[in-house]
Amino acid sequence: MTAWLADLAWVDGAVRERVGFQIDAGGRLAAVTPGTGAGQRIDGLVVPGLANLHSHAIQRALAGLAEGTGPDGADLRRWREVNGRLLAALTPDDLQAIAAQLYVECLLHGYVSAAEFHILHNAPDGRPYDDPAEMALRIVAAAEQSGIGLRLLPVLNRQGGFGGGPPGPQQRRLVMPLETYGRLCQDLADYAPVGVAPQSLAAVSPEELRAVLVMADLLGAATPVHLQVAARQSEVAECLAWKGCRPVQWLLANAPVDARWCLVQATHMDDAECRALAASGAVAGLCPTSEAQRGDGVFPFAPYQQAGGRWGIGCDGSLSASPVEELRWLEYVRRLEWRRRYGEPAPPAALPAARLLEQAAAGGAQALARPAGAIAPGRLADLVVLDPDHPALIGRRGEALLDAWVFAGSATPVRHVMVAGRWVVQHGAHVRGTEIAGAFARTMRRLADAL
Repeated sequence: MTAWLADLAWVDGAVRERVGFQIDAGGRLAAVTPGTGAGQRIDGLVVPGLANLHSHAIQRALAGLAEGTGPDGADLRRWREVNGRLLAALTPDDLQAIAAQLYVECLLHGYVSAAEFHILHNAPDGRPYDDPAEMALRIVAAAEQSGIGLRLLPVLNRQGGFGGGPPGPQQRRLVMPLETYGRLCQDLADYAPVGVAPQSLAAVSPEELRAVLVMADLLGAATPVHLQVAARQSEVAECLAWKGCRPVQWLLANAPVDARWCLVQATHMDDAECRALAASGAVAGLCPTSEAQRGDGVFPFAPYQQAGGRWGIGCDGSLSASPVEELRWLEYVRRLEWRRRYGEPAPPAALPAARLLEQAAAGGAQALARPAGAIAPGRLADLVVLDPDHPALIGRRGEALLDAWVFAGSATPVRHVMVAGRWVVQHGAHVRGTEIAGAFARTMRRLADAL
């Protein structure tokens, strides 16, 4: 048991002074005592760390390379070309270096855990590695290097569109037999917490989706199920042509969607789908910076929240490793839609940053099935310490510190980060940041010609 005493901490909906923490050997908070306690000092404002519920690590290598359009004006085609060159060149060592760098950047900005939507399974020519878990274990190694909390989500990709069809050339590194996928998930559970991830309704058949859910049950009743759905208007149109209904509508009618599910980028939902998804208890996985970059559309946040929907945030395309930037985009786009300063009616005491942070922390913890998301006994000690003397925060008090973190400045005021009771960022620097950055630099220089 270790004892800590924080100058300030966000506990039970308020910033409180002199908060004591007792952390057990398993990295969980055994006691939280506002106003009293003894132990080593934590110099700053302690807040719950956030979960990155849709990490796509290989995209870190593409950030900034697929802007603009191709010769025919097709921006998606431009992205596919660059992505194809990356997939043709990426080695297991490259993946580990890229993922570790992304995770360090996430930790430095206030993410403490990541659900890795791991799509890359095969060698560049499409043949399986001798060990089908080769690439997935590189994600595990990257998480161990960085110290981030991991929920590994091997992705099943089986077909080239709604209703079947062969996978396209760019899918050759992604596809694997259903039986191999089941064994992979079981084997990986020995190395990291796992979940299942049928990539989308276009990538698996209804029969394969049902088989994946059986696999999830074999892994454990609380095993997370993540799936991308309704991210683009074209996806909605294709689903309507396939089954005569919208993607989220079809999924809720044909799968046992409940609190262990995370529907990622469910941007294109009507009001009925918003209410039904909220009632299911599932989490909506929002990635505002990536959705904006692709021009996918705007998630119907107001009706979804009004229905009591749960949600969290993720970095997806790794354009940003900052949870604050995702929250800022989410809130500001909503204000633009409403043409008012705040995106929804709220009592004067309910500050926007506090509300956003609490809901994102709770939804992210649920999506990862990670006992975290709040500073309370029994939860993991996933803690972020903000520097109240940072230019973005200086002079602020109480909940205004949270408003300043989310809505002011671009430099990160994160001073320290603890994951499951272990410090991985101290005084604004990652404990292995130099080593990890060096490996990433070597990888990106080697990939430069391919990209």
